[in-house]
Amino acid sequence: MTIATNPVRTWFITGATSGFGLALAQAVLARGEQAVLTGRRADRLAVLAADHGDHALPIALDVTDAAAREAAVAQALQQFGRIDVLANIAGRGSLGAVEEFAPEQLREQMDLNFFAAAELTRAVLPTMRAQGSGHILNLTSIGGLVSMGGFGPYCAAKFALEGWSEALRDEVAPLGIRVTIVEPGAFRTEFAGDINMRPAHPMDIYRPVIAPVEDYLYGSAGTQMGDPVKAAALMIEAVESDTPPLRLMMGADAFGIWEQVLAARQADLANWHERGIATAFEDADMTPIGG
Repeated sequence: MTIATNPVRTWFITGATSGFGLALAQAVLARGEQAVLTGRRADRLAVLAADHGDHALPIALDVTDAAAREAAVAQALQQFGRIDVLANIAGRGSLGAVEEFAPEQLREQMDLNFFAAAELTRAVLPTMRAQGSGHILNLTSIGGLVSMGGFGPYCAAKFALEGWSEALRDEVAPLGIRVTIVEPGAFRTEFAGDINMRPAHPMDIYRPVIAPVEDYLYGSAGTQMGDPVKAAALMIEAVESDTPPLRLMMGADAFGIWEQVLAARQADLANWHERGIATAFEDADMTPIGG
């Protein structure tokens, strides 16, 4: 693999106070690179930035606040003059049956896990286009490819970010901008802790499905196999590669789930393949999208 060289990158990292965001921020700063460190907890950002002088710019940021996003990007450019890597890491999980969540909870999942990343990317793109270079890391999850009972709102938002990121990749590749979707399995982050969204209206009828998932998720907190430090190192490796992946899946559990689901999907499609094709007009010709 050929490694691209770059003197000193400037990273813009959301969710830098915990989990993947914190591990990535620490790794980037340890390499002597510049980082805009954003998150809701200003005290943690200050501690993270303390020993790195003008290489670290801590900004308290609620990524769902449009005005705050624009101000943070402007502040980053004022200090560093460029943004080489945007790492959309901030997010929040949820666990419960889809009927159990209040409408405002569903919107909150979409606002934080999809719209915030999409809009922050759109705020950074003019700078990357002017540079003729850049790399966007969008953290989704194996839950951005595979959904299961208990994770409907979360997976819906991550599925949206995956689809949006694929289209973005096609649109910005000719401009010198790269896109990588980061898809971890279970890692030792706050995902399974108190930060996880609980449903507003629990219903006993769903307990047989949801209770085992709760036991798995909350029972595994602090013992997950995935190491965020190693995940951060792999994200940096992808950014430095001349041939970065569109999808960066991480964790044996993630690969195992995906391979199992992919086989099931292929079998499901094969069963209805001929009947699905037969829905065309008899005299119609197939024209591929894009000509």
